[in-house]
Amino acid sequence: MVSSGVVSGALTLASSDFELFGLPPRFQLDPSQLELQWKQLQKQVHPDFFSSQGAADKRLAMQWSVRVNEAYQRLKNPLRRAAYLCELHGAPIRAEDNTAMPAAFLMQQMQWREDLDEATDSVAIEALQQQMALEKQKLLQQCADTLDQQQDWAQAAQTVRALMFIERFEHDLDNRFERLDNN
Repeated sequence: MVSSGVVSGALTLASSDFELFGLPPRFQLDPSQLELQWKQLQKQVHPDFFSSQGAADKRLAMQWSVRVNEAYQRLKNPLRRAAYLCELHGAPIRAEDNTAMPAAFLMQQMQWREDLDEATDSVAIEALQQQMALEKQKLLQQCADTLDQQQDWAQAAQTVRALMFIERFEHDLDNRFERLDNN
């Protein structure tokens, strides 16, 4: 129930996403448990349930609903969840101003870019997409190990930045594929 800025117990709008959902602060989450918690929270805070209440209760319900939805979107997405965990533990991603990466990954990025530049047909682009999917899976597993087992937040932040590159590159691949289809 929404009252005085609290959903239930000692939770506040400033509680972490994990606290809000009653989940351990870990990278590996059970998606069905996350969705179940989201639905239960929405039953408590959705503004439609407060339509007959006063303006203050409606506003508070709206704040809680937005907070719950933002937390759900962040926890549902593995990349956003990993970045959030890093930031919670004092290792902000800072992708806009921290592009330091291991030399091997930088060389691999350059190779992938060259491969994309040279890709002239859908077969070549599909091969790159498959390569990116495998690389993404490898990095997500690395994130899980680094965050949940080793709790090496700085190393995890570097892996998150690599995953962000992969995500952008996948978008570039999709765009190139679309251009080929339109020609």
